[in-house]
Amino acid sequence: MTEKYPTFDDIRNIQQQFYDLKVEYWLTENLFTFQWWLLLLVLFIPWFIWWRFVDKKRMTQILLFGTLLMILVMMMDDLGVETQLWSYPYQLVNIMPRLIAIDQGIIIVAHMLLYQYFPKWKKFIVANTIMAIVFTFIFEPFTVWLGIYKLENWRYIYSLPIYILKAAFIKWLVDEVILKKEMISKQKT
Repeated sequence: MTEKYPTFDDIRNIQQQFYDLKVEYWLTENLFTFQWWLLLLVLFIPWFIWWRFVDKKRMTQILLFGTLLMILVMMMDDLGVETQLWSYPYQLVNIMPRLIAIDQGIIIVAHMLLYQYFPKWKKFIVANTIMAIVFTFIFEPFTVWLGIYKLENWRYIYSLPIYILKAAFIKWLVDEVILKKEMISKQKT
């Protein structure tokens, strides 16, 4: 008795079928729905607000913080979707597993504004914790209620320390990079 194991071609065929299903679902169930329009607004409006209020003198540092945080958030979101911790029945685009409007819009902008307005660690942690509580217990349940976000093997409370720790880690990383750069440039002069 021989067992047949899936081949790479078997996996690719199933992936193609899955992709075709996702496209059909997105075109018939997502595109131009209320949730789709809301996600579009959640992606772009925060960036307009950010541009209005960003400290242009510190823009490089703030964008570094935001970019590194965005990379981390997207990686964590991909991991969560792939391991079926959560899913997104509504998306702006169907080709990515993550929720782009949230990952690259409102969350990143909110964190960048906190990074800008609360540069001292103690105030940053307090403000970040408050924001994490709002995102965890208000924003996430609201997106679940709207059908945008679906908890599979996840609970809201699990998100709370992640919101806090990811921002603290990136702040530490950026502050270390900026401080080291300033120290090196002071040594050269």
